[in-house]
Amino acid sequence: MARNRHTPSRESVTTIQTDGSRNFLHPADVRGKYTILRRVSAMVLIAVYVLLPLIHINGNPAVFLDIAERRFHLFGLTLAAEDLWIMFFFVTGLGFLLFFVTALFGRLWCGWACPQTVFLEHVFRRIERWIDGPAKKQKELEKMEWCTEKVIKRVAKHAIFLLLAGVIAHIFLSYFISLDALSSWVFEGPAAHPRAFAFILVVSGILYFNFSWFREQLCLIICPYGRLQSALIDDDTVVIGYDEVRGEPRGRPRKNAEVGDCIDCFRCVEVCPTGIDIRQGLQMECIGCSNCVDACNEVMDKVGRPRGLVRYDSLNGLSGKGRKILRPRLFLYFALMSFGIAAFAISATKIKPGNLGISRMTGTPFFVSEENIRNQFNLRLINKRNQPVTYNITALAEEGSLETAGMEEGVTVGPMEETVRPFVLLLPRSEYEGTFPVRIEITGQPGDFTIGREVEFLGPDPRLLRDSEE
Repeated sequence: MARNRHTPSRESVTTIQTDGSRNFLHPADVRGKYTILRRVSAMVLIAVYVLLPLIHINGNPAVFLDIAERRFHLFGLTLAAEDLWIMFFFVTGLGFLLFFVTALFGRLWCGWACPQTVFLEHVFRRIERWIDGPAKKQKELEKMEWCTEKVIKRVAKHAIFLLLAGVIAHIFLSYFISLDALSSWVFEGPAAHPRAFAFILVVSGILYFNFSWFREQLCLIICPYGRLQSALIDDDTVVIGYDEVRGEPRGRPRKNAEVGDCIDCFRCVEVCPTGIDIRQGLQMECIGCSNCVDACNEVMDKVGRPRGLVRYDSLNGLSGKGRKILRPRLFLYFALMSFGIAAFAISATKIKPGNLGISRMTGTPFFVSEENIRNQFNLRLINKRNQPVTYNITALAEEGSLETAGMEEGVTVGPMEETVRPFVLLLPRSEYEGTFPVRIEITGQPGDFTIGREVEFLGPDPRLLRDSEE
């Protein structure tokens, strides 16, 4: 049978027509317990996204990636650029957490927590239904010739879409500059901050294009996660599926006709945001949103049949087999996830509220005078606190009567600032017997924390030094 635009097929992407043109989807609205839970979780996630730059912990926003000052604030933990190596463990832990959740529940992230789904399904499509009407009205409006009604609705909808895209872009920018600074920049105008203005224009344009036109194509074409799921799940993973044993043969109830519980109403297809027919089995396009579950349960209630024809279950469960929860891949993902999170937590406890960087001054690595040998350094002192910190310095070595010059009275560094100061190590010529390690330590007050770095005290060949003295 030839395929028409309303009959999804596993043979091709559902949003592509047989002639290669785009099939624009207008998923119908749905009601049910999963829809309510998803909307509540979406509102919570949107609130978290909006409030994180507003909530302050230890004097800084909960999440503030201050690239200009090279300070990164994460829920009270302040990292300098030199500390970002610990984020490798954090990202690794989150990555394997996603693997672990996927092995258990399939694409739960996509349908319930992905920003693309949260904003598209619970913000932009809600506005679209409010202005254009339900799915049937939207299709009629799309085919309608241009008239006053269509122009008003299109202008109103896209104006709101543009406004929302700009708001989302501004909130995103507030994660990288302070909210106070962003507010002042907005009132100062684009000319005062052209790069920030260009950033907002580009991001707003991308968001508007995505949520007004590209939509589900992001999940189907760009996002690699749907393609990875085949490697992360197995027959015991909980996914959304159709109970073929119970549902077939599908068809309208008729007298003296043996049919399954599926009445072939296509309601599950009408509400799918990617346009697939879940009855054809698990597909790459399925984002696990549960729209088809609520839609089918609603139909089953109307025809007086048990719920759960389309439900959350494993492929083994849908075929009547037992389901195993504990599997080798779960243990592997859990172990790797735990290692990443534990490594991050342990590393975070080692982070000091300040930092010390040491570099040797350019030029000759050492100087020899009649009395001593001199090594010169630049010390970079970083204060990660929101209050001034005074640093005192000491140089520790097991050899010789090492003396220091510079920073004798300590150096005070302002809140969230850094400074570079010269520092000199001096050793009497008579005590020099070759290069040796020196530990330079700074003690910060208040807090009495200590940070140390090792350097090499350099000098000439001791034999040449003695020959020159003789």
